[in-house]
Order: sequence, then structure tokens, then C-alpha cells
Amino acid sequence: MKRALVLLSCILLASPAIAQTPASSTTTTSQAPLSAATESFIQQVAISDLFETASARLALARGNEAQQQFANQMLQDHGKTSGDVRRLIVRDSLKVDVPSQLDAPHQALLDKLSASNGDDFVATYAAQQVEAHQKAVALFQSYASNGDLPALKQWAGVTLPVLKHHLEMAQKLGPAKAGAPTVGSSPAPK
Repeated sequence: MKRALVLLSCILLASPAIAQTPASSTTTTSQAPLSAATESFIQQVAISDLFETASARLALARGNEAQQQFANQMLQDHGKTSGDVRRLIVRDSLKVDVPSQLDAPHQALLDKLSASNGDDFVATYAAQQVEAHQKAVALFQSYASNGDLPALKQWAGVTLPVLKHHLEMAQKLGPAKAGAPTVGSSPAPK
């Protein structure tokens, strides 16, 4: 009897380790590498969100009233998309390097915006937001149509209408070209 209890105890103590070994190795080996398109999409979304939040903070300080309202919406919505992507990465154990800083082209745009004031700021911010949201809409449309990671593809499709609305809002912010006269200002002399 004593021998049977010792044997049973050994089996019971060993079974959690045996049960855990296949599950953990299955999880590790079943994770397929991300395609280049999916990795690029995630990275572009992260950089876009970084640019949107940084430029929105400048607009809160220097923009006109409409731009400040838009900036508040951008902080809220792009904060949400950043959180959505982070949660998806963690949930699906995706192996991707998510940028925490702007790339050179976006940093140059932010530097240009940061160096502007007054009417120049209003025009520059409006133009940058239109362009940024045109690119975002195209990026999300492409991944929603052709993406290879189902959860991310679905998320891109669900997020797309929000970005289209952002583009419509951005188009109402001011002149589409930096340096163009702002609403209420007189045109430049010829």
C-alpha cells in the first residue's frame, strides 16, 4: 500500500511537467512568421499614430479652434488604434518590431510643422493632415483587401471608416497647401 502511494505520488507530481511540455512547445512552433506586408503594415500604423499624436499636440498649442478640436479627436482616435495594435500583437504573440520613434520622413514633417507659426502653421497642419490621412486610408484599404493576417485584416476594415472620416475632417481644416491664404485672410498681392 505504501509503495502504491509513493508510485501514485510520483506519477501525479510528474504529470504537470509532462502535460506542460507539449503545450508550450506546440505554442512556440505553431507561431508562423509574419509576412513582410503584415510587418510593414503594423510598422506604418505605429509611425502614423506617432506622427498624428505629436502633430496633434502642436495643433493644440498653435492651431486655430477647428484644428484644436480636430487635434483632440486625433489624440483620442489614434491613441485607440495604437492600443488596438498593441493588444493584437500581445494576444496573437506576433513577433514584430514596433517603432517607438518617427522615421526620418515623418520627423521632417513634424520639424517643419514645429518651425511654423500663425497662418503658416494653420496651412501646414491642414496640408499635412490631408496628406497623412490620404496615405492612411490607402494603407488600410490595401490591407483590409489583401492582408494575410485575418484578425488584422478585419481590424483594418473596421478602422477604415474612421480614417475616411478623419480625411473629410482634415479637408475642412484650412487650405490644402502650406503657405496658401487661410480662411478670413486676404490673398497675397500679385
